[in-house]
Amino acid sequence: MDNQRIGFIGAGNMARSLIGGLISSGVNADSIYAADPNSETRQSLEEDFSITTLSDNQKLNDECDVVVFAVKPQALKDVATAIKTKDGTLYLTVAAGIPSESLDRWLNSNNAIVRAMPNTPALVLSGASGLYANSHVSDDQKEIAESILRAVGLTVWVDKEKQLDAVTALSGSGPAYFFMVMEAMEKAGQELGLPAETARLLAIQTGFGASKLALEIEEDPAILRQQVTSPGGTTEQAIKTFEEQGLRQMFKQAMTAARDRSEELAQELGQ
Repeated sequence: MDNQRIGFIGAGNMARSLIGGLISSGVNADSIYAADPNSETRQSLEEDFSITTLSDNQKLNDECDVVVFAVKPQALKDVATAIKTKDGTLYLTVAAGIPSESLDRWLNSNNAIVRAMPNTPALVLSGASGLYANSHVSDDQKEIAESILRAVGLTVWVDKEKQLDAVTALSGSGPAYFFMVMEAMEKAGQELGLPAETARLLAIQTGFGASKLALEIEEDPAILRQQVTSPGGTTEQAIKTFEEQGLRQMFKQAMTAARDRSEELAQELGQ
């Protein structure tokens, strides 16, 4: 990303995380810009990261080689249609649910657009992002987009934009599933006699440890589950209960509902 000027339109939590991740990965603060209408937000970014901030989106677009739309999905159309684009700019959007075709139309067509679906653990540099590039994106621009999102976690590319709906159902919404499991384990632990704080810490650390183990050992989760499920033991009894209650089918139904809603939102917001 040498000599690339990267600008963020919208300076909320996701933009702040990406800016922090980029600077931590060695990107010079002088090459990062952010535009936001709130003067306090701009001042905070300047103080924390020493980047250039602007109140005018068009000025940011004119200055930058990469423009990241980090605004709420409902605001993206108004923001995009107000911008006069320039040749060679890469537009990267992290606004959920907006198809790249819609953004390209709002930007007056034939723009290089990468659509990203990050998730909230990006706020602590542990995110997972799905990426899709339209036909106008060069290989170099794909590399730039990947580097930006990789600054806050793992990245994967999808070949078909429609697959981002499945990414949304899996990793986009996924943190909430794990939080719900932690919440349920914490409550069950209390009902089994543990103090509230003990149950909370054990549930959270167990979730963290299991994820770290799966990442570092790189073993299939099914194998890891089998390895900790001794025949006739306590874990086996718990797993058996989950199977009897249809846990796998519940996850499939829940993620299908999330995928379907993602498709609906794309239709609603992309008009």
